[in-house]
Amino acid sequence: MAENAIDVQPTLGQTANGFPIVGIGASAGGLAAFEAFFSAMPTDPDPGMAFVLVQHLAPDHKSILADLIRRYTRMQVFEVEDGMTVLPNCAYIIPPNRDMAFLNGSLQLLEPQTPRGQRLPIDFFFRSLALDLHERAIGLVLSGTGSDGTLGVRAIKGEGGMVMVQSPASTEYDGMPLSAIATGLVDYELPPAEMPAHLIAYVTHAFGKQPMPAPPPPQTENALKKIFLLLRTQTGHDFSHYKPSTIQRRIQRRMAVHQIETLEGIVKFMQQSPEEVDALFRDMLIGVTNFFRDPEAFQVLEEQVIPKLFAGKSSDATIRIWVPGCSTGEEAYSLAILLAERQEVLKQHLSVQVFATDIDSHAIAAARAGIYPASIATDLTPERLARYFTAESGETAYRIHKSIRDMLVFSEQSLIKDPSFSRLDLISCRNLLIYLGGDLQKKLIPLFHYALNPRGFLFLGTSESVGEFDSLFATLDRKQKIYQRKEDHLGPQRSGLGHFLPPITAFDSGPLRSGEKAAPPKKLPLRELTEQALLQQLVHAGALVNASGDLLYLHGRAGMYLEPAPGETGTSNILKMAREGLRRDLTTTLHKATQTRETIVCSGVRVKTNGDYTDVNLIVRPVAIGPADSLEPPLYVVILEPAPNPLIADKLAFADEWAGQRSAADQISIDSDDRIAALKQELRAKEEYLQSTNEELETSNEELKSSNEEMQSVNEELQSTNEELETSKEELQSVNEELATVNAELQTKVTDLSRANNDMNNLLAGTGIATVFVDHGLRILRFTPAATKIINLIQTDIGRPVSHIVSNLPGYGSLKEDTQAVLNNLIPKDLEVQSTEGRWYTMRIQPYRTLENVIEGAVLTFVDITTARKLQEALRINEERLRVAVNSSSMVLFNQDRDLRYTWMQNPPCELKAETLIGLTDAELFAAPEAAALTVLKQQVLDSGVSLRQNVSMTIQGKTFGYDLNIEPLRDASSRIVGITCVCLKVSHQPSR
Repeated sequence: MAENAIDVQPTLGQTANGFPIVGIGASAGGLAAFEAFFSAMPTDPDPGMAFVLVQHLAPDHKSILADLIRRYTRMQVFEVEDGMTVLPNCAYIIPPNRDMAFLNGSLQLLEPQTPRGQRLPIDFFFRSLALDLHERAIGLVLSGTGSDGTLGVRAIKGEGGMVMVQSPASTEYDGMPLSAIATGLVDYELPPAEMPAHLIAYVTHAFGKQPMPAPPPPQTENALKKIFLLLRTQTGHDFSHYKPSTIQRRIQRRMAVHQIETLEGIVKFMQQSPEEVDALFRDMLIGVTNFFRDPEAFQVLEEQVIPKLFAGKSSDATIRIWVPGCSTGEEAYSLAILLAERQEVLKQHLSVQVFATDIDSHAIAAARAGIYPASIATDLTPERLARYFTAESGETAYRIHKSIRDMLVFSEQSLIKDPSFSRLDLISCRNLLIYLGGDLQKKLIPLFHYALNPRGFLFLGTSESVGEFDSLFATLDRKQKIYQRKEDHLGPQRSGLGHFLPPITAFDSGPLRSGEKAAPPKKLPLRELTEQALLQQLVHAGALVNASGDLLYLHGRAGMYLEPAPGETGTSNILKMAREGLRRDLTTTLHKATQTRETIVCSGVRVKTNGDYTDVNLIVRPVAIGPADSLEPPLYVVILEPAPNPLIADKLAFADEWAGQRSAADQISIDSDDRIAALKQELRAKEEYLQSTNEELETSNEELKSSNEEMQSVNEELQSTNEELETSKEELQSVNEELATVNAELQTKVTDLSRANNDMNNLLAGTGIATVFVDHGLRILRFTPAATKIINLIQTDIGRPVSHIVSNLPGYGSLKEDTQAVLNNLIPKDLEVQSTEGRWYTMRIQPYRTLENVIEGAVLTFVDITTARKLQEALRINEERLRVAVNSSSMVLFNQDRDLRYTWMQNPPCELKAETLIGLTDAELFAAPEAAALTVLKQQVLDSGVSLRQNVSMTIQGKTFGYDLNIEPLRDASSRIVGITCVCLKVSHQPSR
């Protein structure tokens, strides 16, 4: 067992080497399955997997599958490009007319070997996924015809991956799912909508972080004890001393594979399936280990421990090291490499023995072989790899050098039941104790102390320690968990690990416990006892058979009439078991009974038994096994009862009557005559039966000969036709799958187009804007209902030139010309037009552009501006009235912005022009004192927002005028002060000098 491996628990979907990749294969009907699958995929959290979709696509048709999948998932969806790197939480779609493979984290595209015909892109991808990802490869087979994906399923399961298949009842085409199910390798058979939940549950269990279980209740403890007993019975190893959380994680992994919810369920399953016991045992044997795992720890070991192992050793001394739980040997070989390097430094070659043990026989076999994959190069320096390993199989694997291999002794050993090594200089037991219970840890630490030499070293995992036994070990490096043995102060406390329970023969077997009594035999009901007694009295021998004569039940002493048929044992047939003389009549009688479904009796059948003939009466009676109106065929009871020969009985009676009157010779003559008469009767019956059989046989032979000749001719024709049809079928099947996919995509597009069309119609109708669409020939394509009030349009006008339609715009007659001009120069045109009802519209003519920026006509819109025109006219009239009123008075009106620059002025004094004053300030118009005083007043209004009224004097062109000045703050729509507005009323008509 890999007892030294750390059980790393990564996040959901993440494994030690990456994330799982789910290959999904589909053909005809796959689009609906994809929609159901991705629509059911939970959005929170992310699944932590990548999804690669391999769909049978038409090679000469552009696929929109990626666009369709984007609607059903929030994951990023890509159509694969050659060399694209696969990332988690993304979906990848195979492009048309390409085969795809997975290699080193990226997707590689290849030209298909055959452009059409029976291509197998799903098998091709699944195989590459299995070879690259091993147990992280997951395959899903969805709707489709044919058998593509079946070989890929075998490859994925062969590498330890997981397989899901769409349940045939939920598919549009069940060929591919049924073919995959027929392999017997499928883990889950589900509708697509149920797959995501099971997939995430599996990934979470197999690769995700599991919460540490709470202390088990009594019911859980009982179930665990049963599992321990099953494991011990079948494998010989006791796991009851292991840490409960470790055991439960392993059991939960198996439960997840089989979707078993309770411990009682997995116990029952293991009892019924010995293979599952072996599978759980293998799952217990964690095999995660590397060369020089935790480099910092090995560096401390190399610098502080290894030199001390050689210190003070004589030339004939031996360095002894034990690595319990060595798994496949990487750690043990790492220690041997460190020892070899130290020997080279010292130029001293001591004898080195590294004992590496584990309970996993498969792991020990791999360690003994010393062959490892090329990926170990990432754990070794180039110098160590070149010096201590030899490349094999084209550098796809490395073999440990013989000089290192000779230092190690591998053996299968259990820490729990087997004795330990002794006189050791170093024990490296890393990441094993964390899986064992506290009681067992308390036994192992003193055991290690006992096995070590004085001042020997103990090397534990980073999460382990000697615990309460610090009196036995001194800490050499607390971080890297390296300890040194102290002198023994335990004395009698040092002990072994206790006894080991040997395997028992069966889970429920074993001697009775003390005080237990054997259960008394079960009593039969009185009715059943009575029926049994009557049956034994009335029927000498009988049997229950079906219409073919297969024996279902046998009653009484039937050995006189039946004997086992020679050959392989299996289903017994009463016709084959019938003794000489019985078979012919039994066959005929059973046949008649099956035809008529009535009781058939055949009396006086002579059966040869023990070299003599016995007369029996044969009765075959139908037995209904359901209601009277049931269509299910009945069974048949065959009754065999002894019957005296009537001829012999009569003769015997006659002989008894005249026994005193006949001589012995006459008695012998009578017996001979009787015997001859019986034989003649039997011979006559057999001749009649044989003649009838021969006639039927000749007739059947003639019919069969004629039929055979006809069938042979037909078979030749059918064989030729079948070959042609097979070729056509493969091509048509491929084309049909491609067309089904294209049709599904187009159907989705039609649905989208219909939805978009409805949206646009509702939008145009809802806005109330009159709109007319015309093509390049100015023919009407469509229009909104509001357009009929402006142009006299009806539904039948679609397709007519716009110039043929009479409009309700009496003042405008150049609609055709303006529209044509827009199409020619592509410059939109705006006009204001008035209808016969007096309503005003802004008519806008602009080109109609497609998404590809192609001009395909023009769009005419009419926006009702009648209300705006009325408001504009009213505003114009008001402005004119205000202008006349102001000009006829001595009132000056003006606005200034926040910088007190003039922005508008009406009726300026002294015949000044308003436009010459815009943008100027008071300082630029008036003398300094007056300008300063005005600025102070205006600034006060800007700052306070409160209006102000005051008499002021202003000198303009050398003349001084008096004004009643009213200053109001000017606000925008949000009430923010943006300036001032002022009204100046002249109060002195005579200017002062």
